[in-house]
Amino acid sequence: QVQLVESGGGLVQAGGSLRLSCTASGRTFSTHAMGWFRQAPGKEREFVAYIQWTAGITYHSDSVKGRFTISRDNAKNTVYLQMNSLKLEDAAVYYCAASGVLTTDPNYYYSWGQGTQVTVSS
Repeated sequence: QVQLVESGGGLVQAGGSLRLSCTASGRTFSTHAMGWFRQAPGKEREFVAYIQWTAGITYHSDSVKGRFTISRDNAKNTVYLQMNSLKLEDAAVYYCAASGVLTTDPNYYYSWGQGTQVTVSS
């Protein structure tokens, strides 16, 4: 089992930046990829980005491409989501998750963090 703990959420003005962190513990050797998802009130969970744990291959959704960057620090078992040029529509609870495959489908992610709230004000 992999345990995930997110941090770094908060309140930011539109156009501002935040960096989210997700630290993994437990059976991390079974993890092939880490992903970030988000869920706004009344909406389905949405894929944001993933990173392949060893080679660092990344993929970002079209809605965040060019503004958000996923990265990882293997030594710290930590994945980051740098969010720049934040928009009102980026407000959501952000979750990190662990997967055995490289995918945007949340159904393939077997461990999830508790989520961290990102609020964007105008």
